[in-house]
Amino acid sequence: MQKDQLVDVGETTGKPRNFAFVLMENFTMLCFAAAVESLRIANRMSGKELYTWQLMADGGMPVKSSAGIEFVVGSDLVEVTRDDTIMLCGGVDIQAATTKKMLAWLRREARRGPTIAGLCTAAFTVARAGLLDGKRATIHWENQDSFMEEFDEVELTKSIFVVDGNRITTAGGTSSIDLMLKLIAQDHGEEMANAVADQLIYSSIRTDQDTQRLSIPTRIGVRHPKLSMVIQKMEQNIEEPISPSILAKEVGMSTRQLERLFRRYLNRSPKRYYMELRLQKARNLLMQTDMSVINVALACGFASPSHFSKCYRAHYDTTPYRERGAQAARLGG
Repeated sequence: MQKDQLVDVGETTGKPRNFAFVLMENFTMLCFAAAVESLRIANRMSGKELYTWQLMADGGMPVKSSAGIEFVVGSDLVEVTRDDTIMLCGGVDIQAATTKKMLAWLRREARRGPTIAGLCTAAFTVARAGLLDGKRATIHWENQDSFMEEFDEVELTKSIFVVDGNRITTAGGTSSIDLMLKLIAQDHGEEMANAVADQLIYSSIRTDQDTQRLSIPTRIGVRHPKLSMVIQKMEQNIEEPISPSILAKEVGMSTRQLERLFRRYLNRSPKRYYMELRLQKARNLLMQTDMSVINVALACGFASPSHFSKCYRAHYDTTPYRERGAQAARLGG
């Protein structure tokens, strides 16, 4: 069996494949709804109960999604069988939603051998439980920096979803559809998966080879090869920034030509654009990790905390320390 291939539970047992959806506080509705709707439609198109599902939550009480809408669940965190698939549904403030009880339950259930999936930001929870060590994984692009800082034993990718043995992770949003279509195709054939996609008006099915983010030209709204190359180099070298003169030389331009290119298309200097990228990463790390402000500064290419604080305040109108304090207050910490 290939590494990314899952067993067809329905074929081997004759029973419907069961999914245990675990709704975490502030979960993203889209990642959950896209997954469960795919299963519902597969049942409808086949005329049989190919899949069943149950809803759980830590404590068994109604769970509020990131949109503020509450969902009633069927139970607290309960035992599953080896043939079940656990689907953790994450969203905003995943660290706060990752409780000690949740981690203990995950580790205990993992010993039974079920497939465990982390949708959207829930890859963080699966990794925190130690269940992604030595495996490939993905997480929403906004959380990639903080994930890499905390879990260096996990091989993080930019794919929309990753299946590595009996561990699954997705990037969130509509990637749940792509994952479920893959599972449905493995369980019941490509024709069934395509029928589900048609019902979802989903005309472009992606695979685990597809990446999450739009291309740089699409993101910045400019199609200029050399500009895209420079921005890509900037994004790949946050911790040790490259000087504009070297960036210009690497794409066959003079520093002045590079300045004009950035002014023309992005209305800012290369230095300013690079600084904004670094500060954006710094803010993500401050909001999503427990890293000290000094370590965040170093991870984003700042030689001293004072310089980092000065630049951060100029851009976000607050200091890194206040940003961290405000985040702790929001989380009740």
